[in-house]
Amino acid sequence: MFLPATRQEMKGLGWERLDVILVSGDAYVDSSYCGVAVIGRVLAAAGLRVGVIAQPAVDRGDDIARLGAPELFWGVSAGAVDSMVSNYTPLMKPRREDDLTPGGVNNRRPDRASIVYANLIRRAFRRPAPIVLGGIEASLRRIAHYDYWSDSIRRPLLFDAKADYLLYGMAENSVVELAEALRAGQSPDGIRGLCRIAREKHTGYVELPDYEGVAGDKAAFAHMFTLFSRNMDPATANGLVQRCGDRWLIHNPPPPPLTPEELARVYGLDYERAVHPHCAALGGVRALDTIRWSITSHRGCYGECNFCAIAAHQGRRVVSRPEASIVQEAQAVARHPGFRGIIHDVGGPTANMYGIECNRKARGACAGKRCIFPGVCGGLAVDHGRQIELLRRLRAVPGVKKVFIGSGVRYDLVVADSANGGRYLDELVQHHISGQLKLAPEHCEAEVLRRMGKPSIRVLRRFREMFRLACERRGKHCFLTYYFIAAYPGCTEAHMRALACFAHTELHHRPEQVQIFTPTPSTLGALMYWTGRDPETGQPLFVEKTLAGKRRQKDLVKGGAVPAGRHPPRPL
Repeated sequence: MFLPATRQEMKGLGWERLDVILVSGDAYVDSSYCGVAVIGRVLAAAGLRVGVIAQPAVDRGDDIARLGAPELFWGVSAGAVDSMVSNYTPLMKPRREDDLTPGGVNNRRPDRASIVYANLIRRAFRRPAPIVLGGIEASLRRIAHYDYWSDSIRRPLLFDAKADYLLYGMAENSVVELAEALRAGQSPDGIRGLCRIAREKHTGYVELPDYEGVAGDKAAFAHMFTLFSRNMDPATANGLVQRCGDRWLIHNPPPPPLTPEELARVYGLDYERAVHPHCAALGGVRALDTIRWSITSHRGCYGECNFCAIAAHQGRRVVSRPEASIVQEAQAVARHPGFRGIIHDVGGPTANMYGIECNRKARGACAGKRCIFPGVCGGLAVDHGRQIELLRRLRAVPGVKKVFIGSGVRYDLVVADSANGGRYLDELVQHHISGQLKLAPEHCEAEVLRRMGKPSIRVLRRFREMFRLACERRGKHCFLTYYFIAAYPGCTEAHMRALACFAHTELHHRPEQVQIFTPTPSTLGALMYWTGRDPETGQPLFVEKTLAGKRRQKDLVKGGAVPAGRHPPRPL
């Protein structure tokens, strides 16, 4: 049964009023891959009456009001992706298509959706219940942040949305605590993972440079970002405060990650794996084709790529579900009448981090050190054995014909696994890819890779040889495809010519998957883009900011000819 999205559904449940109404910039897909569905199911499992309003019309007030007013709070999310990323290409052109909008036409999610939806609620209800922001747009914009689309520093999102609270990160436990506090008439101000606005700053919290200061001073903004980055780990983080005008953002420390058992309960809830009929009546939702028969095995990422938001949103710890929980989900999938035998993906942000963890992280991530950059840390026990066993158990589930690995594979982890890296590749080649494996080296030039936080090209060369040998052992003719990034901070046209030559002469590949870098809020890449400096050395670096220059960088690689006189980069 879906969470109600219409009055008729509420009446069918005997509900006159809801406790919580969740508003989303995406269609309501009742899947564990959709944040609003997850939060709604978690709240419902806690005994709350929850409804969903997906992609409400913003030009009138009746749509947002169709379920009435909630008793406890409104939960507002822009959707699975920041709304500005969803709506615009890196070259600032409107995106015409949207996989999470019925019919596939990108015409229902407003720009800066969190702000628009909060304003819409206040216009429709004179004294609305508390408005709570959540999702990745809220997470990445929770402090003063660089906004690529206005090329400026914007205030923390709570101030612009005029909402009451913001929950950042993976907020399943935080949102239940918030609901219980509001239901009991208690203050939720101390909940971990919660941000709010106050007239006085919170004593004992780390004070970030104020908004007015960082908006006009790039050095102050860089210092703010450093303090923010140092206080992301749940085990060691302090709370933060930041003054905006005559008020303060109060930023509580992050919540601890869910335990494996808690993760199993979240993904074991009774999702419909379908689009709600209210949305389905408007057209098909393409994202369902991929996520309907996919399974999440873990959360978090060690990669911390400087252009990626996962570390700021999901965290640096990887939490893996128990094998039994994943197998049980696969069995439930296999019993579904619409299932045709193909599980499209088993993974997380990166497929092959399942079952790999550094026990030290329970005490906090290492200060000033990363898990797998510039190389894989010796303290990280990289072993794909547990994932190999999981994949074998999934293949043995009755009714399952094929289990694909659709998430990205970190090739540096495979190379670092002397015990089972080769066996893992054998399993992939034999059972889990459809003739090709996608990798994301992003570039080949050492200085660009360093600023991206990606491994050296030497590691890719070693992986390619391991992959070739695995194909030989299994008698398979498989190949590798690659993702690359253009116009990253510090990347010049000369770097892109070298990449084009490397792809042609060494990878024997004509790149099609080349994306132009988008500086998303609260990432190190966005910091470099805005300040024009290398955060490690403090030295100036070239940043391509013209749209024409960005297009040229992409065109130099995508389907381009080999520039005369260029040679592949030397082994590092």
